[in-house]
Amino acid sequence: MKHRLQFTAKKLIRMALLLLGVSLVTFLLMCASPLDPLQTNVGQVALGSMSPEQVEQLEAYWGVDTPPAERYIGWLSGVLHGDFGTSLLYRQPVLAIIGQRLAGSVLLLLSAWVISGVLGMVLGVTAGTFRGRWPDRLIRGYCLLISSTPAFWLAILLLLIFAVWLGWFPVGLSVPAGMEAASVTLGDRVYHAALPALTLSITGVANIALHTREKMIDVMESDYILFARARGESTGSVVLRHGLRNVALPGITLQFASISEIIGGSVLVEQVFSYPGLGQAAVTAGLGSDLPLLLGITVITSAIVFAGNLIADLLYGAVDPKIRRRAAGK
Repeated sequence: MKHRLQFTAKKLIRMALLLLGVSLVTFLLMCASPLDPLQTNVGQVALGSMSPEQVEQLEAYWGVDTPPAERYIGWLSGVLHGDFGTSLLYRQPVLAIIGQRLAGSVLLLLSAWVISGVLGMVLGVTAGTFRGRWPDRLIRGYCLLISSTPAFWLAILLLLIFAVWLGWFPVGLSVPAGMEAASVTLGDRVYHAALPALTLSITGVANIALHTREKMIDVMESDYILFARARGESTGSVVLRHGLRNVALPGITLQFASISEIIGGSVLVEQVFSYPGLGQAAVTAGLGSDLPLLLGITVITSAIVFAGNLIADLLYGAVDPKIRRRAAGK
């Protein structure tokens, strides 16, 4: 137990340094952006009709007249006290907006993460088991095709087929248009999230399936698999008793590492489907020069990705007893 606490403490220190670096890079990129917050959000015509005092008030509101170092230090000081600031566009606390948007994206992200992980593992194990045969060639062709397909293009294609032509799913939004929030059911939310989740699942399968296939090929060519076949075990028994055990650790790594891909893909997919989630809020904050909101979204999503990797590391000991004994020995 002691070594796990020490390991977690080291990881959390690394996480703090990582989040600090991510926030600094995001801040510098926003400062280097050619977008002028006043012209973007107010407009050149409106600025021309304002008095100098009004322009100064707008510059103070958007932080244009504040030195970058002072702005970042002020933001960082607030974060250390639990205050991520107030959104310049929505005029609400950043954490409140992130909480609302994240609640809307949880169903989408979680379903896509689970479906892509399970399907990718099944396809990878199948391809590795039947290496060189038609299931392997078919799965590899699918994965290579999906890997080279942009997520937004696939989203538009699925939107045209299943929403516009067939009419099986809604064109966009996360709930029915015009319906009161109290009247929205879980079925309505699942119905609207189905097509975006399907898009993210399809794009997330390829990487997991290809990596699992390579690991499964190594397992199937090992000596103990040859010995198991010599004892008369069937292919199904070999895969279930020996193959899955040895691809479990890489599978955990790939599954939790795919969190970053799912979150990154959701930015484009939510734009295509007009899905009001965290990804769409990030795009709005970036285009609108809403620095507090963009920094908050970046830090929170980075923390989620790092937490996923930490969970994967902690699960290694539960899956593989040898790793647990080795860590305990140290």
